[in-house]
Amino acid sequence: MRFRVVAPITTLLLLTLLPAATAVAAGPQAAGSQSRAHVLAYWTPARMQAARPRDFAFDSVRGFHPDAKPGGGGSTGGGTVTGASWPASASDPITRATGRVLFSMGGGDWICSGSVATDTRSGFSTVLTAGHCVVDSDTGEFATNWMFIPAFDLAPTYTCASATYGCWTATALVARREFATAGAFNDTAVTHDWGFAVVAGGGKQSNSTAQLDTTVGGTFALDATTAAAGSTLTALGYPAAGKYHGKDLTYCQGPVGRDAQTANLTYSLACDMTGGSSGGPWVSNVSAGYGATLRSLNSYGYSGIRNMYGPIFNAETTATYTAAKGATNGDILVP
Repeated sequence: MRFRVVAPITTLLLLTLLPAATAVAAGPQAAGSQSRAHVLAYWTPARMQAARPRDFAFDSVRGFHPDAKPGGGGSTGGGTVTGASWPASASDPITRATGRVLFSMGGGDWICSGSVATDTRSGFSTVLTAGHCVVDSDTGEFATNWMFIPAFDLAPTYTCASATYGCWTATALVARREFATAGAFNDTAVTHDWGFAVVAGGGKQSNSTAQLDTTVGGTFALDATTAAAGSTLTALGYPAAGKYHGKDLTYCQGPVGRDAQTANLTYSLACDMTGGSSGGPWVSNVSAGYGATLRSLNSYGYSGIRNMYGPIFNAETTATYTAAKGATNGDILVP
């Protein structure tokens, strides 16, 4: 979850037909150029344990709401659950298809959360996460060493061979150009803060050819229609800062509202999840198992306000998702 700044001394918490997608020039560390063996070798148990939630504090000089007032943020209030342990089990689709994300960016190793989105191809699966867990909105730098561990709660271990369903590494990363060129974690960034990772064979062994969606038993469809104010959504993730330790699948559930600090262009939900939960899904119809649909994700928050905020999925989200489902390797910006 990203932290945003609302005043010089106040920090915030972090979290139509479109042109064709554009592949970014692939350097030696582009997602598609890193072998699965390379990424698995990089993530030693020590590196996994040392990876930090991708949280930042920015000053108002960089354009983050310099005129906003502390204490705002459009609280929805009345959340039925504002941060509790999800009843994780191997028989539960939500548990199986939601997991921890690990990646490198800007010289550091980071953790986020993600979920398995529907992709009907053979040989590839798609994971939804936050844009800032795929590419840096300040520099446009894509993540490397990107890896997904589904159902991390069931065996919160730091070796892929011991994880319940093993690990999956990215062959392609896909995000919005607006996010990657925003220049900061500003309003442009937060309204486009979604990204997708394409993964191929994975599992417990380095040479596994297992497919992610079939291994976890199913996927979540993405619904890009706007959630009505007051409708109930459930946010999930692996928060790892403050009172949370990153091993427990956690959820918030309640009526969705809007963030007044972004002119109501992003959602708000009463929630106290912290960094590490970034990219975790907001779903509707949570009781329907794999019938739950992806409606948004954990993006950012404000210090001192027990809310989570997420982007409003729209046609641009659909275009990014479509590009991901057609990608096999490389770093890709849409449009």
